Amino acid sequence: MADVALKNITKLFSGKAALADLSLTVPDGAFVVLLGPTGAGKTTTLRMVSGLDRPDSGEVLIGGEVVNALTPAARNVAMVFQQYSLYPHLSVRENLEFPLKSPLLRTPAHEIARKVGEIAEMLQISHKLDNKATQLSGGEMQRVSIGRALVRNPLVYLMDEPLSSLDAKLRADLRVELKSIQANSGATILYVTHDQIEAMTMATHVGVLDEGRLVQFGRPREVYENPVSIGAASRLGQPRINILPADLFGSAPEGAVSIGLRPEQILQGEGQDSLVTRVEHLGDQTRLHLSFREHDLITVTDAHTPLRLGDIVLIRPDKPFYFDNAGRRIV
Repeated sequence: MADVALKNITKLFSGKAALADLSLTVPDGAFVVLLGPTGAGKTTTLRMVSGLDRPDSGEVLIGGEVVNALTPAARNVAMVFQQYSLYPHLSVRENLEFPLKSPLLRTPAHEIARKVGEIAEMLQISHKLDNKATQLSGGEMQRVSIGRALVRNPLVYLMDEPLSSLDAKLRADLRVELKSIQANSGATILYVTHDQIEAMTMATHVGVLDEGRLVQFGRPREVYENPVSIGAASRLGQPRINILPADLFGSAPEGAVSIGLRPEQILQGEGQDSLVTRVEHLGDQTRLHLSFREHDLITVTDAHTPLRLGDIVLIRPDKPFYFDNAGRRIV
């Protein structure tokens, strides 16, 4: 495996910056997840590393080597896309073998058979090896697509929302499998997603992008507990952080325009009256939708709460975040 470094990368499309002086380091053996809204530059970052696009300025380094001039094939990276991108006329076995038969790799036949067998067993598709790709379910096709990348042992794996089109149970299963594969193999993975649960459960590091710039980079818990901005705070947490006027509960620090409250930062049973406007029972917890001084907010409470629509709950903030008029955190 290898580390990846992007140094002062700028990429323009029709004169508009998709990436603006972006610098980012993916440590060797790390599972880095990129988060951000649509258009933040997440997929463009992957394409810079893969060589599918070239930066207008800046350097891309893999394993300490500048690779700007190298073709995608010469960079020894493997990419998994959101769509399955399988060869429909080939069997599962042939799809998995295909990368290993590249003239660049020259993998011996016995080694191909061994690797395909190991990956198929790991992804629980051994019984489908002789099926055509068109005979598979969506989840099985995505497993084959992931497997085609895993058989190669590249320097870096690049994954662009590979689980987003799967059903909830399969997404959960593959999250566990991917994290296990990464932990056991020491693979370097750069992974794009909109799903914050994937980020919190799989990532060793999270990079928050906004308008082509890296807003914050750190371990998921660090970004969650110590966000540098409203944008960073909004990328992690379920339900999403509540952003309200800074003085809604009383005094606020100088320069504060907004107060940010995650569910655990809203204490119940003391403070000021709020109206329950909706109760969502989710099994392991209950979400409370509240109205406080004509502002809506969401928090969580006990799974077996007796609270109902129209009840009054006392609330107060506990160690909230404050942000200035540019959305930057006031510490």
